[in-house]
Amino acid sequence: MQRDNNAMDLEVRHLRLVQAIAQEGTMTRAARRLHLTQPALSHQLTGLEAQIRTSLFHRTPRGMLPTAAGEHLLDSAKVVLEELGRARQQLESATVERGNLRLSTECYTCYHWLPSRLRRFQRQFPHVDVRIVLEATRRPVEALASRTIDVAVLSSAPRRKGCRVYPLFEDELVAIVSAEHPLARRRWLRAGDFAVETLITYAVPVTQLTVFQELLRPAGVTPARVCQVELTEAIVEMVKANLGIAVLARWAVAPHLSAALKAVPLGPSGFRRRWSAVTLSSRAEPEYLRAFLELLAGDGTPFA
Repeated sequence: MQRDNNAMDLEVRHLRLVQAIAQEGTMTRAARRLHLTQPALSHQLTGLEAQIRTSLFHRTPRGMLPTAAGEHLLDSAKVVLEELGRARQQLESATVERGNLRLSTECYTCYHWLPSRLRRFQRQFPHVDVRIVLEATRRPVEALASRTIDVAVLSSAPRRKGCRVYPLFEDELVAIVSAEHPLARRRWLRAGDFAVETLITYAVPVTQLTVFQELLRPAGVTPARVCQVELTEAIVEMVKANLGIAVLARWAVAPHLSAALKAVPLGPSGFRRRWSAVTLSSRAEPEYLRAFLELLAGDGTPFA
């Protein structure tokens, strides 16, 4: 079937062109709005008027004023462009991934490095609501199993079945001591060194602390006293005051190390942990969750 050469062939760009000229009042301002040069805009308008065989604007000293035909086309342009705008929004909404992501870790110091990664994730997935569930910090594996959270960040792989484990990064636990403490002069500490010390820890059951599970208990060592506090900063200040010693991640205490506070390795080779993100294998993983796990892993360091 042959195309009718006399058929009117209006395009969306023509509607935007007419609307811009009518609203701006001059060719110069309309060209700027449409990111065109004025000659290019004038050429397009002349071509459109030649195609429909009628003038759309009166060229007057006061600017461009729509003719009767121009007013009619403007009415149609308003309807069509508004409808196109609504259709575009609906399509964008349909393709934007939305959801909820609930997260917890087994160590309060992890909340120091999470915010920077969460900011990057929110830029990529602004319609995903991310919530840190602080109350699950003491029992993240149980919270994951009960579906209270979607991701648990752990310093050791869980023994529970039905979990997917994603390696993140490795860090080192160190003892922090006051510079006045005799242990500050040691190259490294052994488990037995804790037997006569006050150990300052987070306010969690000692059985949940890595230093107890993997260093002290296997050696049959119990500290002379355990003092529990809630905040990393409070632990650091108590150690500085020589009220006890503590065991924390090296990266977490690095900003606090000074002439008054020293970090001492645990064992001749140091004491390292391998962190993982854990999800339930029985749950489908949307794209935003996979992207979040990749972002957590970074380049293998806590501050990636």
